[in-house]
Amino acid sequence: MIGGKVLITGSSGLIGTAVTQRLMALGISCVTIDVRAVDPEHRIDICESGRIAPLLHDVTGIIHLAAVSRVIHGEHDPVRCHAVNVDATRSIIDAALLLPRPPWLIYASSREVYGQQEALPVNEDAPFRPLNVYAHSKVAAEQLVGKARAASLQTATLRFSSVYGSVNDHHDRVVPAFTAAAVRGDILRIDGTECCFDLTHVEDVANGIIRVVELLTDGERLLPPIHFVSGHGITLLELARMAIEIGGFRAQVNAATPRIFDVHRFIGDPARARALLGWQATTDLKSGIYRLAQDFIAQGIPAQDLG
Repeated sequence: MIGGKVLITGSSGLIGTAVTQRLMALGISCVTIDVRAVDPEHRIDICESGRIAPLLHDVTGIIHLAAVSRVIHGEHDPVRCHAVNVDATRSIIDAALLLPRPPWLIYASSREVYGQQEALPVNEDAPFRPLNVYAHSKVAAEQLVGKARAASLQTATLRFSSVYGSVNDHHDRVVPAFTAAAVRGDILRIDGTECCFDLTHVEDVANGIIRVVELLTDGERLLPPIHFVSGHGITLLELARMAIEIGGFRAQVNAATPRIFDVHRFIGDPARARALLGWQATTDLKSGIYRLAQDFIAQGIPAQDLG
């Protein structure tokens, strides 16, 4: 049974919004902060350690989602990426460890830490092979969380894989970008037609996080890193074709070469999440994109009948 009060950093983001809604529906008190929050009281940059520490005194847990979360943003501003993803995470951990009764901590990492693995599907014990600034920052933060656990902090590290499912996500992320373009009948730009990824719906991810919160609340201290993956891959060309079919338009594809700082292929092994959490992805990709297309249309993007 989940109890107490939970601090959620990055609460206005894709995953943060879904998790906050789930916890509040369960009657859990949430302290939400995000640099993009509409309410000034909750609009906090996690780099402002002086504003974060006081929030920890009466919480039982922290779900740390706030981050520079786009690979390309890390490439454009590596200093900011390190400050947010590493330095601010260190400050949160340090503040938590100073408390008489430290809260548990869920750290949101990424499948980017694996880089380009030779064998697929990838399990959680695969070696770190970060390819870009963002991935390096996530590896560094995971190491901080590991040291915090050794210092007695109750922690869990979760790695997310190409999460999608909301019209309020970054507009240039591949699934919302393809879906919005498809329902408009625009051009879908593909940076590497054969690039292959394991996509997970945000509702499935939120379900997994809630399960981890339950375990931590019950005193679990030995969870190894867990990634939330479907176990199935789809190429960007296949994804584009699916979006075009669902959108009902004859949208066009503009194929470009893959970006040099991106992982080109990833499929994850969901066995650990299933064994330890009883979790598996339940939203099939076509249904998830269909729902997203409907949401875009409801917000005013014109389209013919969905396919």
